[in-house]
Amino acid sequence: MPDKDILATLLPIIVLLVLGIVTAIASRAVRMSPIVGYIVLGIGLKVTGALDSFGGPTLSLLANLGVVFLLFDIGLHFSIEHVKAQAKDIFAFGPVQVLFATASLGLVALLLGQTLPAALLIGGICALSSTAVVARLIAERHQQSCPVGLTATAILVFQDLAAIFLLIIGNSLQSAGNVLLVGALALLKSAVAFGVAVAAGRFVVGPVLRLVARTKNEEVFTAMALALALAAGWTTLSIGLSLTLGAFLGGLSLSETPYKAVIRSEIIAFRGLLLGFFFIFVGYTLDQNALIHQWPAIVVVTLLLIGVKIVANVAASRMFHWSVPGSTQLGFMLAQGSEFGFVILGLPAVRNLIGAGPASILVAATALSMAATPNLAGAGRNLAAYLRKHQSRPKSAEMEPKGDPGPVIIVGMGRIGRAVADALENFDIGYCGIERDHRRLDQAIADGYDAKFGDGTDIRLWQSVGLTTRKVTVLTAPDVSVQAEVSKLAAAEYPHLKRIIVAHDKKHAESLRALGLNTIEEDNLEFSENTVRAVLAVFSVAPADVEAWLRTRRDRIFPGPAAAAARAMTSIQQIALPA
Repeated sequence: MPDKDILATLLPIIVLLVLGIVTAIASRAVRMSPIVGYIVLGIGLKVTGALDSFGGPTLSLLANLGVVFLLFDIGLHFSIEHVKAQAKDIFAFGPVQVLFATASLGLVALLLGQTLPAALLIGGICALSSTAVVARLIAERHQQSCPVGLTATAILVFQDLAAIFLLIIGNSLQSAGNVLLVGALALLKSAVAFGVAVAAGRFVVGPVLRLVARTKNEEVFTAMALALALAAGWTTLSIGLSLTLGAFLGGLSLSETPYKAVIRSEIIAFRGLLLGFFFIFVGYTLDQNALIHQWPAIVVVTLLLIGVKIVANVAASRMFHWSVPGSTQLGFMLAQGSEFGFVILGLPAVRNLIGAGPASILVAATALSMAATPNLAGAGRNLAAYLRKHQSRPKSAEMEPKGDPGPVIIVGMGRIGRAVADALENFDIGYCGIERDHRRLDQAIADGYDAKFGDGTDIRLWQSVGLTTRKVTVLTAPDVSVQAEVSKLAAAEYPHLKRIIVAHDKKHAESLRALGLNTIEEDNLEFSENTVRAVLAVFSVAPADVEAWLRTRRDRIFPGPAAAAARAMTSIQQIALPA
């Protein structure tokens, strides 16, 4: 490739990266959400025409990829078990929310002079909420395991399916086809695609990733994540469904495998970066003339959109017996328009049906509502907290974390890791094991342990396994040189986290303690009792109960006379140890 072509290709990417970095820093400096900053940046780029000659198509591509990786990441969290657990939210709460919002917003559009078909279409488009904005907000607030976050995500999944149906309707307006027939065909295709994704994850993707794990090549995992997300999106797009549905199904195909944590750690940087480009693209595609000449109408429509959706969302939540505070927080969180609105309102047939002017106003109002979401959701959360503080009833169950993966991370599923896992299971304390050796991982999974593939010392994996919501990490085979590099960073990033470091001999323990680490010297790897006692002590398990369980475990491992000898040896070791 000639040098001029290389320069022409790189220039828009460099410009966008630099401007994005400056915008993110400036937004944080003035305590404003970066989402708002990115949208303002996009408007500025459009007004100045800075990208018109060389960067528009590049920005569009990067924006689409941002939504693709966002949906891929969401799919990673939705295993079949998760879908079963959230079935009520996805297939009952989701439809009711969409129905309430569609009817309410459609009525407003009808009163403002739209025809009945146009009003219903507007109501359906505006009933959708932004997956890109809400998913990022939930992650920033660490609400992935609380019911508000789980239910919002489940509703967004249903809305993504509804958006596909609306896209089909919009396209059929132009092709003059049978809307019901085309819609039914799309639903059939979606069901088949879902089944294929589940089967592929079980019989194809899982075994392939097992082979990749044996290569111990991290670059291959990155390539697999990128290829799967893009290929799944391309496949669904090629059969008439949406790119984003394919990305979601690609993530879903991995959700049942033990490799999803390491895959998520590989794509998380791409997702965050590309989502920034998506929000820049939102601002860039706004109609300048509408912004300048019709801004009063845009503000009024934005307020109507947000206000009506809050009321409709709260009403839907109350139908499912949510408390007023919980309904309020959920209602505010889902009160914005959707990125799918930009696509649907941009279809020529849709613009002809509702009018070019109203379509431009709706697009601008959707963007403005998305920009307002961080502050709007914060206000909803504060209002919910106020209502809970002043209500006479006990704290509502829907605001408590559910589906919690457990407070303990065990790094290494060898003898020590298994002993700790056994103890935690006995006392009903959740955990997640991390193992980088594929043989040991397969053995642990086969024996019924909750274990995932990954390197527990890899900084990128920490967010994927949710260290912000954990209480304890147990490092069963720590390398002194590695701990010297990462221990201070871990303490700074997760100051709340208690780290229990297991040493296998006295010299190993001295080296780890020299780094200032909370070290347990394990003198009997078979029983690992010192480590078990240290972990259970964090959760205030009664020492007598711990010792009773340890005795039972010794009897299981060495029955009969051997158990008596093992107990005697343990007693001698405890007496010999200093107090």
